[in-house]
Amino acid sequence: MNIENIPLDKEVYLFEVDDVLFTKSDYDLQVYYLFANFMEFTTGFLRANDLVDFMKKVYENQGEQFVFEGLQETFGIEEKYKENLLRLNVNAQLPLKLILFKEVEDLIVRLFTQNKQVAILTKGNPVEQLNKLKHIDWGEANRFRNFIKVYFVDELKFRSLEPIDYLAKDYGVTPVDLYWIKAD
Repeated sequence: MNIENIPLDKEVYLFEVDDVLFTKSDYDLQVYYLFANFMEFTTGFLRANDLVDFMKKVYENQGEQFVFEGLQETFGIEEKYKENLLRLNVNAQLPLKLILFKEVEDLIVRLFTQNKQVAILTKGNPVEQLNKLKHIDWGEANRFRNFIKVYFVDELKFRSLEPIDYLAKDYGVTPVDLYWIKAD
């Protein structure tokens, strides 16, 4: 994502969460760390370090959708623990803050100081996305955090609403006055 090419003549700027505000893997890998420690505690014989290393390799080489399946095949983890991983993914209390990309932090501050509107428009599970937002270290943008509204693409579409049209109406602008910053 190249922040330098973002036009500054719009009225409302919308930010996706994953890989725009911070690296999605920073969240996912902390969830894997928590799950691995849960499995070590629960089973008494699986080592958390081994599980974390394995989960990270599968995540980076094959994708997150293969992580639990790989755990089952390699470590014999029962299917019943998949629910624990899914629940953790949505509600994790992370040990470390998610660090807002510096260029995004600077852009948010700049937009607010130029009297622009800033919102989050994100895809995915709303509870999970809110949880991620809760764990972000906003840095200098923290002073504006309470002015940022959050919208969920999936929720709007479920209600048969086109997200961009809905937000334009909500902010009293035309859709062309919105700019959505999302990962490529």
